[in-house]
Amino acid sequence: MHGPVVSGWLLMALCGMTGAYCLLRTRSETGEERRAARAEALMGFGMAAMAVPAAVVTPPEWAWAVYAVLFGLASLRALWFSRRGAHHLHHLVGSSAMVYMALTMAPGGGGAHGEHGGHAGHGVAATAGGLPLLTGLLLAYYAAYVLRSGSRLIPVAAAAGGGGPAGGGTRGGGPAGGGPAGGGPAGRGWGARPELALACRLTMGIAMFAMLLAL
Repeated sequence: MHGPVVSGWLLMALCGMTGAYCLLRTRSETGEERRAARAEALMGFGMAAMAVPAAVVTPPEWAWAVYAVLFGLASLRALWFSRRGAHHLHHLVGSSAMVYMALTMAPGGGGAHGEHGGHAGHGVAATAGGLPLLTGLLLAYYAAYVLRSGSRLIPVAAAAGGGGPAGGGTRGGGPAGGGPAGGGPAGRGWGARPELALACRLTMGIAMFAMLLAL
């Protein structure tokens, strides 16, 4: 995670923007979608904080315990809501992966923390990056998730781009989706676009894969 400076800043920026967009979605979504947006916002901001290059900002030792507790609670929340939708199981996997990475990177947790002056990505032994089998399973899961999300993004984007005038729009000639002419709250149009939500999930999946790969 806290490896090369450029890749760390890039991951931090992508995850931070993703978290901000998911937070925006909470204003326009309701019910299960709002719960999902909140969980994804927490994940995005948490990943952004983890991705800050250690060469620039070295997190205090207690920060890893905070990560583990915070995402442990998020895991329990996702487990509780998993009976309402399968997407909560993905949040459960993501939150559990964050706990795993936090415990691995904590001092004495087997990460590349300490004498190397950084974290993952410093050429340490494979055993210093946590449990190889568990890391491999998580990498396989996120590789499959990224491929699946990417394949789903193309038809969603095409449908969103072609569903304007041909679909009839809204009654009275106003634009569909609650934009400015529809009287919706500010940000509702951006927050209610399914292709952007899916793109954010894809971005977080890629970022999680990269962070796990750097363990």
